[in-house]
Amino acid sequence: MKQIPLAIALDTTQSFDSFVVGSNAMAVEHLLAMDAGSPPVYLWGASGSGKTHLLQALAQRFQQQGAQVAWFSAADAPPWSHDETSTLIVFDACDSLDADQQQSAFALFVNATTRGIPVAAAGRVPPIDLPLRDDLRTRLGWGHVLAIQALTESESRAALRREADRRGLFLSDDVMDHLLTRFTRDMKHLMGLLDRLDEFALVNKRAITVPLLKQMLAEEGGTS
Repeated sequence: MKQIPLAIALDTTQSFDSFVVGSNAMAVEHLLAMDAGSPPVYLWGASGSGKTHLLQALAQRFQQQGAQVAWFSAADAPPWSHDETSTLIVFDACDSLDADQQQSAFALFVNATTRGIPVAAAGRVPPIDLPLRDDLRTRLGWGHVLAIQALTESESRAALRREADRRGLFLSDDVMDHLLTRFTRDMKHLMGLLDRLDEFALVNKRAITVPLLKQMLAEEGGTS
């Protein structure tokens, strides 16, 4: 269990403002309208499409309004519990929950909905296709089910450019082309590459170029 009583427990870069909306305007609009009395919501989409980013953004917005958030994922060992003052329950990576985690998630879901506490969840497939116990799978599909679409190449480019600008980094068109043509457009992966490239450039006191990117990958044992 990961109780999140303070905003510093969240990655503050994962906000609605930093999310590149792309084809997900309706999903973002729905999440922005959620409040303490909202029905459950379930986000689904491919890995790297932005589901966790949106869950973090929603949790951050609730916290900014003085609410407490309880966050659970497949990385958290059961049993799960939450503070009775929690006003948002989040389940991430639902498709990876084991049997004991599913039992905890089901109990928390029932408790939350009985008390009118909103639940936000996410997984890589729609609720009907989740490899979960029937009662939990059914409940995750009770409320609003929103498909999150991966970014196009141009939208991925815009997301990388925005993050580079936020960091004060210059990414040439050559570097951007290399990142977007040689690697998956999974934004989690691309942002991880940018993190490592930023640090590698600082350590080596060099500008970010394609040769520097290739050197970093070679030293990591990856491909260029």
